[in-house]
Amino acid sequence: MINIRHEVPLLPFNTFGISAIASFFVVSDNADELADYVRALSDPSVSFVLGGGSNILLTSDRYDLVIRPAMKGINLIEETDDHVLVRAGAGEVWDDFVSWCVEQNYSGVENLSHIPGTVGACPIQNIGAYGAEARETIETVEAIEQNTGKTVTFSNRQCGFGYRDSIFKKNRGKYIITAVRFKLSKRFEPNIKYAGLETELSQIAPVTPKSVRQAVISVRNRKLPDPAKLGNCGSFFKNPTVDAEKLKEISNLYPKAPLYPVSQGIWKISAAWMIQQCGWKDVREGNVGTYMQQPLVMVNYGGATGKEILGFARKIIDSVFNRFGIALEPEVYCV
Repeated sequence: MINIRHEVPLLPFNTFGISAIASFFVVSDNADELADYVRALSDPSVSFVLGGGSNILLTSDRYDLVIRPAMKGINLIEETDDHVLVRAGAGEVWDDFVSWCVEQNYSGVENLSHIPGTVGACPIQNIGAYGAEARETIETVEAIEQNTGKTVTFSNRQCGFGYRDSIFKKNRGKYIITAVRFKLSKRFEPNIKYAGLETELSQIAPVTPKSVRQAVISVRNRKLPDPAKLGNCGSFFKNPTVDAEKLKEISNLYPKAPLYPVSQGIWKISAAWMIQQCGWKDVREGNVGTYMQQPLVMVNYGGATGKEILGFARKIIDSVFNRFGIALEPEVYCV
């Protein structure tokens, strides 16, 4: 069914803890009904989709139309000796889905434990953590085209996944994701080479999907603030990439700079390291600051507006660019 409410405060619906109002707040747990609603809109462009609100920064005081997909259900679609195909509704809490998979001994998403948000948001950002990305398990994505109300299905390849990127992120406002299908393994092959995770698992035996999940949760709890206690969206910036020429320049100036090969001639450099080198770790300006444990995380100490947070982020961007000649790009969607 579709529930339409008026003048709805968005404070409970974003983990940054930003106050804003939705003139119309539409919640739907049925993809067909939502498609009908979208087709009837005179101007679909005025809307934006809000899932778990864990990767969004609200920079306005008011929004005309906010759509919240609330489709539920986790279902086993296909099964072989080696794999399963599982379909999850967009409104399912992501970590609840991961927990369900681990309990069934289906592996592939355990490294993505404890990431806030919904299933429907995971393909947009191609969420990733501890050496794993959502694209490695996503089979198809079901969505509604906002301009027409047509239902469409994207294969993994059609999703155009990249580092914290996808066709859905490149085309914000074009699609409403309603469900995602995942191909998961019944034969566990641990992915535990990421720094910190292997150390954490050395205290736990044996290594199973459940123990990997446990280790990931422990590491994340130590490094990242709880959004329920301190408003944040996790990592605010993406780790930028550099070419061979820039790599040589950075390596000569900063021999200990953390650089990681991504592909032929391309390296990733730690955004957190650059931010810290510029003196931004555990810095607070008014109600906004960087987290004391992780400078990549910006926090709302209470009462900050989206514009204040965005202004603070721009200071960091300018500072890093002036020192390193590298432009940081927000991972968080600023709307």
